[in-house]
Amino acid sequence: MRMRTIGDRTVSAIGLGAMPLSVAGRPDRDRAVATVHAALDAGVTLIDTADAYHPGGGAGHNEELVAEALAAYGGDTSEVLVATKGGHVRPEDGSWTLNGRPEYLKRACEDSLRRLRTDAIGLYQFHRPDPEVPFEESVGALRDLLDEGKIRMAGISNADPAQIRTANEVLGGRLASVQNEFSLRFRSSEPELELCAELKIAFLPWSPLGGAREAAGLAGSRGAFARIAAERGVSPQRLCLAWMLAKAPVVVPIPGASRPETIADSAQAADLELSAGELAELDRA
Repeated sequence: MRMRTIGDRTVSAIGLGAMPLSVAGRPDRDRAVATVHAALDAGVTLIDTADAYHPGGGAGHNEELVAEALAAYGGDTSEVLVATKGGHVRPEDGSWTLNGRPEYLKRACEDSLRRLRTDAIGLYQFHRPDPEVPFEESVGALRDLLDEGKIRMAGISNADPAQIRTANEVLGGRLASVQNEFSLRFRSSEPELELCAELKIAFLPWSPLGGAREAAGLAGSRGAFARIAAERGVSPQRLCLAWMLAKAPVVVPIPGASRPETIADSAQAADLELSAGELAELDRA
């Protein structure tokens, strides 16, 4: 497994997005834990979760599951970076709401600390800007948590370039990561990716395989992914992640998975090197 950097930590170039293990269509507990263990077996050392990833009726299901899986793993997990998020709220009706108030974020962090069974969260991310709260105030809560030692690194999610610059300023140059949607079919976060590359801030694409099904099905202009994948003898999903990794050294995709074999395949994207010609063709796809 090739490695990349988030802040002062070295992590696997491919992470695990744990959200599918706790929302609609989730696997049973045994398969969920087995999926996390398969990621660890494959060399994955970044696991992304959030307090809002739960099936309804109470926050924290995914955080608790990740903590349980790590505790039950037979190998060394000391190098695993668990990244969680606060600021998105899911009421019992399953809707998604926002709460970026500093006092709420600090309380949410305390709850996440307890569920993750740790005294300091490796990477804590502001999940999504709240239009009812000044962005600087929300990020200021992360600055305070950093200063208090309750989190070791701070990140933001679903942010635009101006918010990335603002967050880095509020944090005194300590912004470690930006997590935005980016995939084959959703490329509108290219400006954020490029800014992160310029500032040497990790860029964590969420839902990076959002368009991989189109590639697998030879749908429309996505056919290049399926054809090159067949030529290379790899899945279109693995090829998609390798294409994404080639965008910049700061990119660390976090594909979601609910089956051990899925994350095992995705993890191998870190070792798939594409030619300049292949990358150019895939960029046009």
